[in-house]
Amino acid sequence: MERYILKRVLSVIPVLLVVAVVVFALIHLTAGDPAGIMLGDNATPEDIARLRAELGLDRPLITQFWIWFRNLLRGDLGDSIFLHRPVLQAIIERAEPTLMLTAMSLLVAVLIGVPTGVISAVKRNTWVDRLFLTTGLLGASIPSFWLGLGLIYVFAVNLAKLPSAGYQPIADGVWGCLRYLILPSLALGFPNSALITRITRSSMLDVLDQDYVRVARAKGLSVNKVVLKHALRNALVPILTVVGLTFATLMGGAVVTETVFNIPGVGRLVVQSVTRRDYPVIQGIVLVIASLYVFINLVVDVLYTVVDPRIKY
Repeated sequence: MERYILKRVLSVIPVLLVVAVVVFALIHLTAGDPAGIMLGDNATPEDIARLRAELGLDRPLITQFWIWFRNLLRGDLGDSIFLHRPVLQAIIERAEPTLMLTAMSLLVAVLIGVPTGVISAVKRNTWVDRLFLTTGLLGASIPSFWLGLGLIYVFAVNLAKLPSAGYQPIADGVWGCLRYLILPSLALGFPNSALITRITRSSMLDVLDQDYVRVARAKGLSVNKVVLKHALRNALVPILTVVGLTFATLMGGAVVTETVFNIPGVGRLVVQSVTRRDYPVIQGIVLVIASLYVFINLVVDVLYTVVDPRIKY
């Protein structure tokens, strides 16, 4: 397994290189000049040309890419044009809200999706099964921003039980931090639980029809023991796969949710950077998120061998 992990780690290098080239090219081919945006509408062409030279934006794209990539190999993501600080520092300052929101949303999605999928499989073709499937379909059809606005109206405006927007750092209190994340994590996690529900149900149905499950039932084992110990454990591989994909989806969905709930995370930083054409920040964030995707996929691949020792590489 160690050799397999080493190969997977080495395969990350060309993937990230392709991501870096594509992201750099797409960002610089978009319309808009950061120098003109920084100086405003009253700037003269001479002023804009002078600032472009200072920022190195007047150089050929291949030269700009080589300078950026050379610095990247040294762990330097560059400096933000508008924030006037290193890109890595700007990302770290905004990382906590996004990571906390993503983790809580994933927890919500798993706590809703896995139990409902298991129950739907056990109660197949009953009203319980149809209820959970209909609820999952409804959740997948609701945009996260619309659900977020509805939750704000009910729990923050009418009931005044939870804050409607903002974020409190976890260093200032765990419960205070969680209170600010309950509504956004529900708005982001509930729609993404639908896919987990359907995959869990499908995987459980395949396992429940296996001979060893029938033997376990014939031995007189309780339903809970048969379902949880024998069936669910052998159905975890596809469930782990969809959980890993859900994590990637939640990272992308955090952009909209952070805007709705005014959370100062990486998602809002992306929106601001795109509006300002802050190239170094956009490139740095995309590379960091792509690296997280690859790392999560690697972790999921390793977990396959933990939940199912029959898997060999």
